[in-house]
Amino acid sequence: MNRLLGLVISVPAILVVITVHEYFHGYVAYRLGDSTAKFAGRLTLNPVKHIDLFGFIAFLLLGFGWAKPVPVNPYNFRNLKQGMLYTSLAGPLSNFLFAIPLGIVLRLFPQLLQNNVLMPIGLLLGFGLFYSLILCAFNLIPIPPLDGSKVLFSLLPPRYAHIEYWLERYGFMLLIGLIFFDRITGIPILWGWIGPFVNIFTRLFAGTPVSIAFGLGF
Repeated sequence: MNRLLGLVISVPAILVVITVHEYFHGYVAYRLGDSTAKFAGRLTLNPVKHIDLFGFIAFLLLGFGWAKPVPVNPYNFRNLKQGMLYTSLAGPLSNFLFAIPLGIVLRLFPQLLQNNVLMPIGLLLGFGLFYSLILCAFNLIPIPPLDGSKVLFSLLPPRYAHIEYWLERYGFMLLIGLIFFDRITGIPILWGWIGPFVNIFTRLFAGTPVSIAFGLGF
């Protein structure tokens, strides 16, 4: 696949998957009693409201990135820990569920990736599938500020509060360090989790591994 074509087609796919991710964070929080995202104008499917410039560039350059976090006030939840758990899971879960119909369409209509005329549509669906699964897997990593850390903190007993404190303090630096370590050394610490996750579910949903279907192997 032409790299420039892939880059152009990946842009709308990235915008859609980050919008789905952040919208459902805000929607679930709203349903659980917190209107912070709504009042901040983030309970919307307008991708402009959710773009983080550096996170978007990271998607294009590194293959994974992030959006602007939806503001949440956990003290508005009727049950604080349960509210944070459900709200945090909503983003990755929405991406996972969004990937399923995209994969099914590609499985049922393989000509979308074989016919030159239809290929742009197939690639758009493929990148949507690809980045949905990446965003899901990446955000499940239990390191702040990723959603997985909030899930972890919601489940940790109070006696492990020191773990939460340490991760909140050093988690972002740890995450950035792991990203650069992956890229510089080629040792797949983050990609050792993200890559197999994406390939397994791409094969399950679309019937073909992502490296073959979209030329995006790890």
